[in-house]
Amino acid sequence: MSAPSPSPDATEARPQPRNPADLFWSFTWLALQGFGGVLAVVQRELVEKKRWMTNEEFVEDWAVAQIMPGPNVVNLSVMIGDRHFGLRGAIAALAGMLTFPLLVVLALALVYAQFASHPAVAGALRGMGAVAAGLIAGTGFKLAAALRNHPLGPWLCTALVALTFAGMALLRWPLAWVLPVLGGVACVLTWRRIAP
Repeated sequence: MSAPSPSPDATEARPQPRNPADLFWSFTWLALQGFGGVLAVVQRELVEKKRWMTNEEFVEDWAVAQIMPGPNVVNLSVMIGDRHFGLRGAIAALAGMLTFPLLVVLALALVYAQFASHPAVAGALRGMGAVAAGLIAGTGFKLAAALRNHPLGPWLCTALVALTFAGMALLRWPLAWVLPVLGGVACVLTWRRIAP
């Protein structure tokens, strides 16, 4: 299940993938940039650079991709591919996400096996943790802008963000608890606000 499609007028005015090959190469490029976390890269590429979706649509689609089993960005690629070209688009986007990155990861695994015990390699990998945390935080702030137009309003959205952060980071509750409970509450509250 994907987020509601934008109105036809909004879709016509916005750039779209030209064909399944465009999806394949776009998601290949996206995946090859996504070392250590792809949320920041995906948002920048799909919303800011390609403009295939608005920030609000990205937040809605990312939320759906998160609750589906499997890697979020793979789920998102399948949703976007399907939206534009049906099954062919979904397969093309999925292949783009997986083909070249798989080859790169296999090559890196071989290199890592040779140098894993070297102290400089271990230190460099630990240092990247701070960069990954910064990417996640920065993208979170960018995505928060979309909550201004959310049916629940900015204050209730902020409260849900705070509760989610507290549950995950401070109380260390498993995602399998936090997502259905707080996500379910958010879905019900939003549905009640927009239901006719």
